[in-house]
Amino acid sequence: MQDHSSKSWLQRLLHALSGEPHDREELLSVLQHASNRQLLNHDALHMIEGVLKISEMQARDVMIPRGQMVVIEADMAIDTIVSTLVESGHSRFPVIGENADEILGVLLAKDLLQHLYQSPQTPVPLQSILRSATFIPESKRLDVLLREFRQDRAHMAIVVDEYGGTAGLITIEDVLELIVGDIEDETDTASEEPNIQPQPDGSFLVNALTSIDEFNTEFDAALNDENFDTLGGFVTQYLGHLPKVGESCTTEGFTFTIYTASRRQVQCIHVVKAAS
Repeated sequence: MQDHSSKSWLQRLLHALSGEPHDREELLSVLQHASNRQLLNHDALHMIEGVLKISEMQARDVMIPRGQMVVIEADMAIDTIVSTLVESGHSRFPVIGENADEILGVLLAKDLLQHLYQSPQTPVPLQSILRSATFIPESKRLDVLLREFRQDRAHMAIVVDEYGGTAGLITIEDVLELIVGDIEDETDTASEEPNIQPQPDGSFLVNALTSIDEFNTEFDAALNDENFDTLGGFVTQYLGHLPKVGESCTTEGFTFTIYTASRRQVQCIHVVKAAS
């Protein structure tokens, strides 16, 4: 009896001292420590962090706002629709009636092109080739949405506000990019400009994906690269949130101002050296 009691006490003590994470913050700290010890590579750590992040985010956090949606109007001429498809590079488009609150369905570029190929002289019955639209509330959690996308084999959803109006749209790619990073396709143009571009006034435009090591070498700086590999990650961490264009901070002898940014990441940073 005494042995059993002692063993239970010892097990409890070992468990208390085992360092097992008790909450999300401790888990992330353990994973970061494992990455620092090269037990977990950076890409794997990034994806695990992304999986944890989407469980706390909602559709409103990453949706394409209503004003930035590329839509097809139901009464558009076919030539105009085709031009919209080509110029945008997208594969799915909400089709609207009088305004963006009236979503009639979703047009897949392949459905339209197939009809034009098979019956080039026949008017396109747009309504007949539309797919049903998926509607979700702004508060839909992203991990739940990703599971529903997979189950329903859907790729896009219309986000509606509390009044039933269209707030924006979200795609499966938007969610996956939070886990694996930006997904580039054939329509994305890779930049051939150098990472660090001197400006006439003595400042610099720096690609946010520039490595901390490259930045430090170029500017004879000493930014800490322990937790982040890129300048964008460093600035985002310093500010404590995903910054918007125009936000700035001053640290380590430099003023960093967000020059361009997308909904999901910083793209270019304006850098000014502090006066000596």
